[in-house]
Amino acid sequence: MGIRLFNTYTRQLEEFTPLDPAGQQVKMYTCGPTVYNHAHIGNFRAYLFEDLLQRHLEARGYQVERVMNLTDVDDKTIRNSREAGRRLADFTAIYKDAFFQDVDTLRIKRAQHFPAATEPRYIERMISMIQQLESQGIAYQAEDKSVYFRLSKFPDYGKLAHLNLDELRPSGRIANDEYEKESIGDFALWKAWDEKDGDVAWDSPWGRGRPGWHIECSAMATALLGPEIDIHCGGVDNIFPHHEAEIAQSECCTGKKFVRYWLHCAHLMVDGQKMSKKLGNFYTLRDLIEKGFTGREARYALLTVNYRLPLNFTLPGLESARASLARIDEWVDRLTAHAAGASPTATPLSDFTEKFFAALDEDLNISGALAPLFDLIRESNSALNRSELSPAEAAQLLADWRRIDSVLGFEREAAAIPADVLALVEQRQQARADKEWKKSDELRDEILAKGWVVKDTKEGPKLTPR
Repeated sequence: MGIRLFNTYTRQLEEFTPLDPAGQQVKMYTCGPTVYNHAHIGNFRAYLFEDLLQRHLEARGYQVERVMNLTDVDDKTIRNSREAGRRLADFTAIYKDAFFQDVDTLRIKRAQHFPAATEPRYIERMISMIQQLESQGIAYQAEDKSVYFRLSKFPDYGKLAHLNLDELRPSGRIANDEYEKESIGDFALWKAWDEKDGDVAWDSPWGRGRPGWHIECSAMATALLGPEIDIHCGGVDNIFPHHEAEIAQSECCTGKKFVRYWLHCAHLMVDGQKMSKKLGNFYTLRDLIEKGFTGREARYALLTVNYRLPLNFTLPGLESARASLARIDEWVDRLTAHAAGASPTATPLSDFTEKFFAALDEDLNISGALAPLFDLIRESNSALNRSELSPAEAAQLLADWRRIDSVLGFEREAAAIPADVLALVEQRQQARADKEWKKSDELRDEILAKGWVVKDTKEGPKLTPR
């Protein structure tokens, strides 16, 4: 059985079959950040699920071409740049750089393309698409000089979100980028300039103005990936109106089915509540780093609940992530020491890798994938304790681990141990040899304060980053 994914459009698990006739190339579009502030952990939950999806597809032999857009012009970026007293481009550049730093901290693979909405080629494409829609009678310029998509011309609008439009009250035209289901109506493709936009405007056949949020993604996606895409991802909050609008615009322009598989990530809660600055439970990745956690620990905590299930994020949960990663690290260290350069050979425990990948084949069932990993850790540690695991078998398990970690991204990075820490370790060893136990404990605490944990083993002290 191949990979099965839950398609939001059909509300069914479906076998994944790419558009590529050879069955190898996968075109994937993922909604990226709106760069008006630092991305928060709810955003990164979605980006991590997309990272897991790409890594798993590649581990299964697919070649993934992924696009992640950067929304650098919309209602929020303009509003916040004005409040900060900065030009839009200068303001968004700060948060673009911060986003890429956070991506690297979380070990998220970079997409091949990160198009920004304000790039001239995409502005030109947006204008061209709107002109095409206008020529078909689907787009029209209203009395406010903005251009709107005529919803009545696309009967399939609402099918992704499974909305019954007959039960909703149409409200004319919607100028805002984001709105509620109850205010459904013709949405803006091109917004006429007004004084709140300041110097943010482009020339167009309809006068000075700027694109609506929805047309940006349609233009960037089709420009880079073509009229048909295999997979489109995002958070559940993107389903309506953003992704509905993308489908309507794109399919009216191309006459082809825009996306084959729609995947959406569920909401993230913090301490059982919606994340909110007012509640004091709003976190960016930088907030977690300041609290002493690492990007690797945040990655574990955000990744280990299936993407379609709500995730309740807590600081104790991060502590649990730290403990789980420490267990993996200790296991890898034991295997590495035992393998001692031996060549890998098959072991009865090696079948765990297929269990791991088979679980991920079922709509990225991460809990089902991690279960055999921790079973393996327990069983192989027991085998090591009983001297029943050969160096060659340990080498095989390390090779198996590296294969699955190409998907998980959990491996500890080798860290250079500072000279002052090594000196403290030597002093502590001497104190232990002299049976100065109080001094030994004080030196251990000093080492810990510098960010390192020292563990006494039969082979001598082992240091790991805290």
